[in-house]
Amino acid sequence: MHLTSARGRNLATAAGAEESLDELEALARGAGADVLERVLQSRAAPEAATLIGSGKVEELAASVKATGAGLVIFDRELTPTQQRNLERALDTKVVDRTQLILDIFARRARSREGQLQVECAQLNYLLPRLAGRGIEMSRLGGGIGTRGPGETQLETDRRRIFRRLRRIEQDLERVRAGRSVHRRQRESIPIATVALVGYTNAGKSTLFNRLTGAGVLADDRLFATLDPTVRAILLPSRRKALLSDTVGFIRNLPTTLIKAFRATLEEVSEAAMVLHVADVSSPEATQHTAQVFKVLHEIGAASIPHLMVLNKTDLLPDSGGGSDALVRRITGHAEGDTSPRAVAISARTGAGIGALLEAIDELIPADPLARAVFRFPLRAGAEIHQVHERARVVRIQYTDRYCEIEAEAPESLRHRLRRYIQR
Repeated sequence: MHLTSARGRNLATAAGAEESLDELEALARGAGADVLERVLQSRAAPEAATLIGSGKVEELAASVKATGAGLVIFDRELTPTQQRNLERALDTKVVDRTQLILDIFARRARSREGQLQVECAQLNYLLPRLAGRGIEMSRLGGGIGTRGPGETQLETDRRRIFRRLRRIEQDLERVRAGRSVHRRQRESIPIATVALVGYTNAGKSTLFNRLTGAGVLADDRLFATLDPTVRAILLPSRRKALLSDTVGFIRNLPTTLIKAFRATLEEVSEAAMVLHVADVSSPEATQHTAQVFKVLHEIGAASIPHLMVLNKTDLLPDSGGGSDALVRRITGHAEGDTSPRAVAISARTGAGIGALLEAIDELIPADPLARAVFRFPLRAGAEIHQVHERARVVRIQYTDRYCEIEAEAPESLRHRLRRYIQR
């Protein structure tokens, strides 16, 4: 597939426009496109009919003809009217940023839940764009319904989409109900959930694999993984936590996707702690971090305990003054301001992972630690094993009748073994 990309957004600086266009190109390549040409336009205001104006349309049409491009991608959302007008004028297929992201999501969703969420977003995007496109809906309905007396094909297609959307919403509601049951079960056992969030391609899946040993796909592509994965990790205090890898965020993430992925994003808003992974080697790290904070606020997760994970430090020429300087740089905090707690790591090499686990252990609110002295009869082998498995042993002493253990133990273990506690 060939690609010509056009941009019509009025940004504050040319550098910002180029960065967003670079991201659009990466998205297009991730969808399987070959980029033939990039076009950047500055306008005081979008043109209602074509977004970019008649002169730019003529220039773009000539470029499409000269390069033989089969697709033009715009780096902003087009109205249905703009999209139709542009396709007629350019005599080629036209898609916008939202449609491109939806296409990538559709390619990479593997779980049934992910596929339902993507289809829901695609149908909501498609509804206002049906008129005049002659869209075939067989892939959605498989012959559901027929044209009635006086009914147009457009009305038939809309009715089929609405029916399909209702079925998807019912299926997703069952998914949400199932997640709610799982969360209540987890809450009955004091194991905290830690949600990994971050801009797409920040290295979340690589970090997830490093911490859990899972085989989640980690690739240098935008949205390489979509389906959430949960695995247990063991903290230095011997407490366990559940680590959840979630979909990556991106600037101007389509509203339809945020709504469709509500079941997945609820895992973030219900987590005990958020690990915000940032690619500190990226020139756009500051903008990416701001975008993640924006999405966290939109899904109601802004007040959850937050730890910045400054990833890919192995790609920096030097440390830049340490993690405090790095976090001030990418969050915009001045020295002396209250900045989020941060740990600098490299998920690829493993540098800083120990410090990261220590920080999670310190900040995680669930199942707090306290020092206790347990005195077990020698026959209580199972209970002694539990202390070694779930607590950090400080001292152990055996006598003829007892085994005395001093340990930093989580509240759940202290409660379970409370009859053996001496002080």
